[in-house]
Amino acid sequence: QVQLVESGGGLVQAGGSLRLSCAASGRAFRINGMGWYRQVPGKQRALVATINNNDDSTVYEDSVKGRFTVSLDNTKNTVYLQMNSLKPEDTAVYYCKVLVTRGGLMTSYWGQGTQVTVSS
Repeated sequence: QVQLVESGGGLVQAGGSLRLSCAASGRAFRINGMGWYRQVPGKQRALVATINNNDDSTVYEDSVKGRFTVSLDNTKNTVYLQMNSLKPEDTAVYYCKVLVTRGGLMTSYWGQGTQVTVSS
């Protein structure tokens, strides 16, 4: 089992910044990739940004390009999401997801979610 602990959410005014963190822990796993998703009530969870640990490639949802940056610290098994120039429409519960290889199998795990609220 791999556990994910998220932190860094909160309330911020429009134009402000927040940094989310998600730390993975467990036994004998290798991270293939990590990412962030967000969900608002009544809508499906949607991709925000992902990073591939094999080649450091990143993918961003169009509305966050140029404002959000995803990064991965392999020494800490932690993924970050730096969010700048926040807008009210960024308000959501943010979830991290990790894709790992463990025991020869590839498996994904989700964090518990952290609320981000951007006031206008």
